[in-house]
Amino acid sequence: MGGGDKGLLPLGGQTILDHVIERLEPQVAGMALNANGDPARLSRFALPILPDSIAGHPGPLAGVLAGLDWAAGQGAETIVTVAADTPFFPCDLVARLLLAAEGMTHPLALAATPRPEGESTRSMTRSGLLRHPTFGLWPVALRDDLRAALAGGLRKVALWADTHDARLALFDTPGDPFFNVNTPEDLALAQAMTETGT
Repeated sequence: MGGGDKGLLPLGGQTILDHVIERLEPQVAGMALNANGDPARLSRFALPILPDSIAGHPGPLAGVLAGLDWAAGQGAETIVTVAADTPFFPCDLVARLLLAAEGMTHPLALAATPRPEGESTRSMTRSGLLRHPTFGLWPVALRDDLRAALAGGLRKVALWADTHDARLALFDTPGDPFFNVNTPEDLALAQAMTETGT
């Protein structure tokens, strides 16, 4: 996509990130953005900007940790993460993640969908589902465990989640509820979806 923040690309008279925020806001008590670099580029969203606390850009788990540390300061017990380039994720994402994690001492759940035709099996679970690990429910109580795992070199979201018996919230609606914008063609498709309300 030419570099930069995909979430700041225009979509339907707004940015992709505007759509993400509008979709998530009714589902949560508060929001923050995990972003590295100059936070001024995101100031128009009037949300706390949380840079990674682990050096070297170790990936999505560092963003989860930044969110967990921020949430601990807010007195929260869990956070939900979503991707900034996925404008059409389910409007009941949080409710279904919470339902999947019900009864767990440390609620931890990841979104999953049935495997699309032709999808590689590397992201698959044994039950044949495709996990979407950037869409998850994470317990604040495990933030020090995550910090230690990152310090030890762990980078794979699913591997850390599996060590804590993460559950899956299945989203089996038609289409791809976690469609994300990776290419100019994806952006054109997202624009068409926005215009038609699909």
